[in-house]
Parts: sequence; C-alpha cells; structure tokens
Amino acid sequence: MNRDLQTFVSQLEAANELIRITAPVTAELEITEITDRVSKEKGTKNKALLFENVIGYEMPLLINALGSYQRLNIAFDVDNLDEIGARIAEYLGLAKNIPQGLLGKLSLLPKLAEAANFAPRVHQNFSAPCQEEVFLAANGDKLLDQLPILKCWPADGGPFITLPLVFTKDPTTGTRNVGMYRMQKYSNTETGFHVHWHHDAAEHFKKARDLQANPNESALDRREAEAHGLKLGAKFGGLRKIPVAVAIGADPSITYAATAPLPSGIDEMIFAGFLRKKPVDMVKCKTIELEVPADAEIILEGYVDLDELRWEGPFGDHTGFYSLAGDFPVFRLTALTRKRKAIYQATIVGKPPQEDCYLGKATERIFLPMLQFIMPEILDLNLPLEGVFHSCAIIKIQKRYPGHARKIINSIWGSGQMSLTKYVLVLDHDVNIHDLSEVAWRVFANTDPLRDTVLSEGPVDILDHASTRAGLGGKMGLDATVKWSTEGFTRDWPAELNMSPELKKKVEDRWKEYGLG
Repeated sequence: MNRDLQTFVSQLEAANELIRITAPVTAELEITEITDRVSKEKGTKNKALLFENVIGYEMPLLINALGSYQRLNIAFDVDNLDEIGARIAEYLGLAKNIPQGLLGKLSLLPKLAEAANFAPRVHQNFSAPCQEEVFLAANGDKLLDQLPILKCWPADGGPFITLPLVFTKDPTTGTRNVGMYRMQKYSNTETGFHVHWHHDAAEHFKKARDLQANPNESALDRREAEAHGLKLGAKFGGLRKIPVAVAIGADPSITYAATAPLPSGIDEMIFAGFLRKKPVDMVKCKTIELEVPADAEIILEGYVDLDELRWEGPFGDHTGFYSLAGDFPVFRLTALTRKRKAIYQATIVGKPPQEDCYLGKATERIFLPMLQFIMPEILDLNLPLEGVFHSCAIIKIQKRYPGHARKIINSIWGSGQMSLTKYVLVLDHDVNIHDLSEVAWRVFANTDPLRDTVLSEGPVDILDHASTRAGLGGKMGLDATVKWSTEGFTRDWPAELNMSPELKKKVEDRWKEYGLG
C-alpha cells in the first residue's frame, strides 16, 4: 500500500492517471475552473492534476487525486471497492458466527491478531518526514503564507483549506478523532474552524467548556484534561484552548478515513490501518500534545480558543450552492512542519460530479456490509453522485413481507449518518439500482404517490439549504416495489414484458447474420 502521498502520485503517473501542469496558474479561481472542467470529463479524460507552477508559491498543488473509481482502486490497492467491503463483512461475520468449542475459538486468533495490528504506532525521538522543516509562529515565520490555498468560487469569503485532516482529542478520555472540516484562511497564522454540532470535534469543545465551567470538577479530571493538552485557566492568560493539529497530504487511506462515517469513539487511524493493511506511523507534534501521521506532507499545529468566534464564509459547497456565512471558532497556529519538498493537496466541491462524490461512492461500497449487518434484507445500495452524500439513497431489497419497504425506509432514518438522508427509494431484488434510467422507470411505473410515499421530519445535512430550519427538515421515502395483495392492492399486478431466453439466445447467435454486427 501507499506509504505516503508522493508514492501515490508516482503510482497515478505510472497508470496514466495524472497530468502535470507546468503553465503558470493562480490559486484564486483559475485552478478551480480548470479542475471543475476536468472532473466532469467522461472516462480517461478525467485525471488527477499536479499544478507545478502556482503563481506566488514554490509548493506544487495536487487536486482531483481521488476523483475516479480507477484512482480509488489504486489508492486502496484493490481491483474493486467491494473488496474492502468484503473484508469488513468478514470481520462482522466473526461477531455473528463464533465457532463453537475450544478449537473453533482458537481458529479465530490469527484473524483477531491481524485486527489488533492495525493500531497506529507512535514513535519517540523519531526523525519524521513531516518534520523535516519546522516553522514557528513565535519566530514570525511564514506559516500559511507558504501554502497555495485556494479561493474556489467568486463569492467565497476567502481562500479555504479544503482537504484538511483535523486531529483533536476528547479532553477527558484522550480518545482521538480525525475529521475533515473546511478552514478559511484569515491570516498567516489564523483560520476558521468550521465544525457543526454533530461533529466529534464539536463534542470535544463542549466537554472542554463543561470541564472549565464546573466548579465541582475533580482534580483528577483536570489533570487528565491537561495531560491531553487542554490548556485551562490563568496559566494561559485566561484563555481556554483545545489543541488541534491538521495534516495536509497523506496516504490516501488516511485521507479517506478522516471522511468515513465511523461510529463515535472509533479511532480513524485504526480504520486507516485496516484499509492499508499496516499501522499508521505517528509522531508527536512539536508544540502541542497531539500525534500526527509521520509521513504527511504538511502539519499545522495550534489551538482553538473555546470562547472566540469569528465570521466565516460563505463557501461554495458540495450542494452546488453557497453555504451561508456564520460565526465559528478560530484556529491559531503555533507551528507549521513539512517535508522539504512537500506537495499541497486540495480539493474543490461544487456541482456534481466532483472529487468528493467519488469519496462518497467509496463510502457506499465500503460501509454497505455494516448496513447489511443491521438490515440483512438489503441487497445493494446506490448513493448517486447527484445526491451528494445525504440527499438520496436508492436501496434494493429482498422483499419478504407486507410493508417491508416501509420498514427499510424508517430503519435508514434511524441509522447513524444515514439518518441525514432526505430521499429514500426502495426497489425490488431484480432491479439494477446503479442504472438510473431503470430506477426512474421502475419508480414512475410502480408507484402511486398517495399510497407509496412516506413523509417524515428529522435531522438533515446542516448544509442542506432547502430545509426550513438548519439541520432539521422533511424527508420522503418511496416504496417502488411491486405491490402485493396482502398490502391492500386489490387489482392484478401485470406481468412485465420479457422475451423468452431461447429467443434471446437465437437472436444473439444470428446478430451478424442480420447485418447488424
């Protein structure tokens, strides 16, 4: 598997999946326009882009690196993303089918030992590639001004770091979280920190605030918090801060893990180790109490003040519209460390398809077995690119009883991040749900809107601009399965048009004879 981003770049180039652009380009709007056009190309014209001459910067910029199925397969070292899902299913199978007897249980030890080996390895006194060069805010060094940070769309509030791997820790347990939250550049040492209330990092902030505000907190809680890097009280000029580290440019497995819808409390670095089949090497930051991937291209170190908010946005988002500006926390850098010849990795979001849509498709295939573990009647899942993650889920089931499709619709709305799904379409086992033309035909032909629509209200993506209230809106499920008499259908469902297999075979065999070959 890929040890770092630069290894991945070499693999993409060897597979003719990368274009090096040496012409001078600007980080403001121009790179976005080029990338947007390339990402919407069909087939082999959709490439990863390495901009080697960004005006005003020495550092090259990589974009659209994960923006196709082929590049995702290269990133994860598989022939098909379903291979990863099959590995997950194998581990889930252990929970369902524990072999009986001593010998049966002993047979599981090699598999369980392999799983344990995915835990990240933290190295001490290690010369990490991500720390070949160290720049300190206290010395007045150039930090963010080194990076070709993109302003993507004309009405954006400024340039944004768009592919950051953001590391925080629970201030009481020390549990690590890695998420991906956009970061608007305010100055050489300051960015916005765009966290929503359902993000784990926001929960870490809340716990830190509660820990400081509670006068009856135990001394042990305080010592634990400070051991995890939380800075409390007058010792830091009265400011309450939580440490934050940001990795930019890493092994694609690590980058993907930061976007994955893992249950709260599951370490993304363990999941990254699972994906790459070997542990992630970690190193302690220079100025804060956090660990980061040792082979990352760039590391930002600093703190987020628990009390300060600043106006952030607007931002051209994956919905294809601008998300509104608002007050968000501020990240202040204490240091930037990097490789000597670092690559800055970015992405753009906007009208689909874009690179983030393919990350969503990776999630579809990788996490389908987890959904099937809860709802085994689900045969397949399609999160269409046009639905940009949470707007639409198309599901194929083996229908077994009256109202089965409605049960699936409501189960989806109660399942982790799938609960944010706005539209759920359920179809029968014989439908190719990845053929949107066939899906549309089945939906239009097989549904009565009065009978087959399920309406509800619940949490939606905070970026959904169409909901009446932020984060809360309407949902619609559609049962597009063939209706049974036991579901109250009082007419005879007509037979579907199909030619006999024998005649199909005859025509296929004589196709050239007809002069049509």
